[in-house]
Amino acid sequence: MIVAALTEAGHDAVADTVILLASELCENSVLHAGTEFDVTLRIDAAEVVVTVSDRGAGPLEQHLSQPRRRYGRAAAHGRGLQLLSKLATAWGTRHEQDGTHRTWFSIAIGEPAFAPARPAPAAEPDAVPMLPSERVRRLLHLPPDLAGRLDAGELVAELVRRLWEVLDAEAVVVEVDEGDGSGPRIVARSGPLPEVGPSSPAATIVALPTTAPLRGSLLVRHHDGAVPPPDSADLAELVANRVAMAVESAWLRDVDQRRRAWLAYLADTSELLGQSLDVELTVAVVPQVVVPRLGAWCAVHLLDDAGRLRLAALTHADEERLPELRAALEGLNRSTELRAGLAELLSGTLGPVRFTVPTDGVAVPLTSHGTTTGTLSVGRPVDRPHGPEDVALIADVARRAALAVHNAQVTAAHVRVSQALQRALLPRALPVVEGLDLAAQYLPASTGSDVGGDFYDVYPLGAARWLVAIGDVCGTGAGAAARTGLMRDVLRVLVREGRPLVRAIELLNDVMLESGDPLQFATLAAALVSMREPAGGGRELEVQLVLAGHLQPLVVRPDGRVDLIGEHGTAVGLVERLDLTCTTHVLGPGDTLLLYTDGVTERRRGDEQFGVERLRRAGGAAAGRPAARLLTVVRAALGRFTASPHDDDIALLALRAEPSA
Repeated sequence: MIVAALTEAGHDAVADTVILLASELCENSVLHAGTEFDVTLRIDAAEVVVTVSDRGAGPLEQHLSQPRRRYGRAAAHGRGLQLLSKLATAWGTRHEQDGTHRTWFSIAIGEPAFAPARPAPAAEPDAVPMLPSERVRRLLHLPPDLAGRLDAGELVAELVRRLWEVLDAEAVVVEVDEGDGSGPRIVARSGPLPEVGPSSPAATIVALPTTAPLRGSLLVRHHDGAVPPPDSADLAELVANRVAMAVESAWLRDVDQRRRAWLAYLADTSELLGQSLDVELTVAVVPQVVVPRLGAWCAVHLLDDAGRLRLAALTHADEERLPELRAALEGLNRSTELRAGLAELLSGTLGPVRFTVPTDGVAVPLTSHGTTTGTLSVGRPVDRPHGPEDVALIADVARRAALAVHNAQVTAAHVRVSQALQRALLPRALPVVEGLDLAAQYLPASTGSDVGGDFYDVYPLGAARWLVAIGDVCGTGAGAAARTGLMRDVLRVLVREGRPLVRAIELLNDVMLESGDPLQFATLAAALVSMREPAGGGRELEVQLVLAGHLQPLVVRPDGRVDLIGEHGTAVGLVERLDLTCTTHVLGPGDTLLLYTDGVTERRRGDEQFGVERLRRAGGAAAGRPAARLLTVVRAALGRFTASPHDDDIALLALRAEPSA
């Protein structure tokens, strides 16, 4: 249509230029406005005027013509409008109140097709100068449906492009510095220049009104020799305010997402550090949660008993560099800077202390309950130095690690005390007597700080006489340990003074009742064992046995028979009057007496217990064997019954009358 009209009017010389520019405007309407458009052509003797009208808000080249670009990448567009400004004699754009957007251009008849554009003629109806309110509307107005589809980066790019068009500037650039040490970066740009900076000539620079540490600027560079519009500074400031809102909103959203991620990271760190109360395991976890998120390597130094720092844990993102790093950190005397920094932390400096050897990094103290127990050193990440946020997170991890290490150290101390107390409640060694074979095993349910209530005792009363006892105090912990020690010592004293076994246990019951704690009762199997030599030769053992609420012992005969002996009586520490019976038994050569606690018979596999019958079969399988072999067979039977950890203490005591040579 345009070609035919120009040919008919005799203006073939400008037809190519008119078609090129009209195509650009129509393409903009299709791609960017997304609405129907109208093309009008006016031809007179002096010029050709083409107007393209659409219902869009403007040529949003970033939005619909290309995939969306993420916030932070520079934008460059408007090439169609550049052609318009270079080839047209005059051109302009305006928005009507009904929402119509018109873009027009004119080509003068008889002038060169590539002549520089001149201002629009005052008589042209479409070339009426844009009023201030219209310029502001052209800069900032976005239809609600379009504004909701633009992200922060696209919105900033659109505002920059509009300012570039309205001011007819050579370039408009927005730079932002997020205060993280990475420096300023261009987030949006319109214009042909590859680089634009504050030193550029004829430039207007407006600071973005953002909240610290976020900083930014909007730069407008005008064409060399061009006179900027009188309101260019005001319009640039207006756009800068709108850009600042978009930039700060995106920045705050990113900060919030990072903080949420860090909170989740710190919560996971606390969970990992709290999963073990073993000092070495806890310390080993610390570098693993730090690398590589907060640094390329991490080391933990702890104070030893002599007050010197020792390397307790170390890891590196590159495992091949671990030996070199370990050598550098273990030889602190060869690293004056690092040694001085760590010593400064130990002297009370809250930190952090920065160092450059063996690589750049920061060190913070491991402080818990006001006491510094070591240091945490973190090498810088591979691609950047530690920023303020990194240092704050390292310090937070150090506080959590220090608390976990302190708890593990306190628990380890409790375990050492508890295990020492547990060992003190058992005989240091069993007597070695010719003709008497003794063996004992104690398997606590916990190897931690809990002290079990099971015990056994073999106490010599003379050359061929012994007090043999095994018992089970209700409960665990310090209270049960105290009650165990009381029972063992009181029973020893009473029997050594010549009290009969029944009377000694009754007096022990009186002592236990004085504490007024009925929950601290106990079962007890006590026996006076005497060795004698019968007239027929060999050795045999006489056993006087009293059961105070305890399980019946087993006697394993050499021929495989297994007998339960003793009569049940009342547990000690429950009631004032006890019902006890002393029974006498003889162990001939090769007979073995097996005493045990309920941790053996009550061992569970689901709802099923190990029971006395299985114990008898196990004992019979070891008939005629030494006492230690009998205990080994019983333990093997327990293991075959169930492999799960036992939840109750187990005490086993066996004494055997050795047969004659």
